[in-house]
Amino acid sequence: MTTLAWTDKLVLNQPTLDHTHQEFVELLNAYGEALDAGIDALPAYQALLAHTEAHFAMEEDWMARCGFEAQNCHASQHAMVLNVMREALRYANELNDREPLNILRTELAGWFPQHAEMMDAALVFTMEQRGFDPVTGECREPATVGDSHSCGSGSCA
Repeated sequence: MTTLAWTDKLVLNQPTLDHTHQEFVELLNAYGEALDAGIDALPAYQALLAHTEAHFAMEEDWMARCGFEAQNCHASQHAMVLNVMREALRYANELNDREPLNILRTELAGWFPQHAEMMDAALVFTMEQRGFDPVTGECREPATVGDSHSCGSGSCA
């Protein structure tokens, strides 16, 4: 059973981010397949966590270069997801309780499309508006710090 299908709705037309998102979906599915097969899913989960840490760090670097506020709801959402993922890993390792890992499979599959379609799409829009090139890290129209909010609009609710 596929945990999360890669669909056109997840494509943001930003090649680096689309590739990273596709990797996230593949790793989430590999984790789900390990759970379904009844094998030790911990290595697949650890690979998903490592990818997610790098994925979010990349996006947050882009946000900083585009002028997003240091503390914004997009980055805060990343921090919350990573906190839960790390805590689930701690439960598995220290308490031998893998139930939180099982729950996260479904939760991540539900959360990710919404996050990509709203917050990541707004980041891509801001990057395009400011002429930010993620390959070079250069921005045609750099914003002043605090000029943009996490959702890409003028305010965050």
